[in-house]
Amino acid sequence: YGLLVVKNGHLVAEKYFNEGSVDQKARIQSATKSVTSALVGIALDRGCLSSVDQRMVEFFPEVVGQITDPRKQQITIREMLQMRAGYPSEETHPDLWEGLLSGRYPQLVEEFPLTADPGTEFQYSNLTSNWLGIIVDRACGMHLRAYAEQNLFSPMGIEAGEWGTDWDGHNNGCGDLHLTARDMARFGLLYLNQGQHGGEQILPAGWVQDSLRTYSEDAWDNIGRFHDIGYGYQWWSARAGDQHVNFAWGHGGQLIALVDELDMVVVTTADPFWLEHNDESWKHEKATICLVADFIASLPSE
Repeated sequence: YGLLVVKNGHLVAEKYFNEGSVDQKARIQSATKSVTSALVGIALDRGCLSSVDQRMVEFFPEVVGQITDPRKQQITIREMLQMRAGYPSEETHPDLWEGLLSGRYPQLVEEFPLTADPGTEFQYSNLTSNWLGIIVDRACGMHLRAYAEQNLFSPMGIEAGEWGTDWDGHNNGCGDLHLTARDMARFGLLYLNQGQHGGEQILPAGWVQDSLRTYSEDAWDNIGRFHDIGYGYQWWSARAGDQHVNFAWGHGGQLIALVDELDMVVVTTADPFWLEHNDESWKHEKATICLVADFIASLPSE
C-alpha cells in the first residue's frame, strides 16, 4: 500500500499503491510490538516501572495463587521483551492460537505452558507482548493508548488510529495499532535519533541502544537478502549486504527498517491479511520484505 524512504531526516521517496494513500492508517500488525517496547522504556524512565528485572507475576496478582509451574514466578520483564520468557509461539498448536484470539489474557499466564526455561530460548510469543502492554497499563494506571498519546504520540505529532483491545479493555501490545506510513517513519526516526524528537528526549538514549541490541541470534530463517536475523527488545535485526538493519515487522509486510549507518528509514505498509496465516499471505509478505532487503543490500556503505 505504501513505500517511504527517509534519508538524513528528509522524506526523499514516497509512493502509494492499490488501496494505500498518505492518509491511510494501516493496521501495522506486529510492528505494534516495537511501540509497546518503547512504552515500556518510557514507563521505566517515568518511574512507573522500577527495573526490567521486575517479575511478570507482580502485575498479575489475580493468578499468582494458581501458578503451578514455579518457573513462571521467575520470569522478568527483560525476558519478555527479548521473547525469552519460555512461552511458546501460538502458531505451534491450535489451542494456543485459540487462546490468543480469546481476548482474555491474564488467566493465560497460568493456563499456557512453558516450553523452555525462562531466559534460555527465543520463542516468538504474541501473548507475551500483550502481557507487556498490560504491565504498562497496570503500572502506570492508564490504558496503553492513553499512555502512548500522552508520552509518545502527541509529543511527536503522531495521530494514531484504532488500537484493538482485549475483553478487559487493554490495548493489544502485540498488534492492532493503526498508523499512517509517515507516522511509522516518525517512530523509526525516533530510534535513529537516539530517542530525540524536535529537541525533546522522548525515549532514553540508553533504552534505544538496549532495544536494538541482538539478544537472540538466528531468531528467524533468512528472508531473501535479510540474513543473520536476530531479536532485541521487540525489534528484529538482520544483515542486508554490507548493512546492519533493525526493523519492526508486522504480518502482511508492515516494516519500519532502520539503517543506522546511512541515517535511513524505509517504511512499507501492505495488506495485513487479518487472521490469514497461510501460504498466500506469506507469499505477499515475503515479496514486500525481499523488496526492502534487496534495496538496502544494494546501497553502498558511507
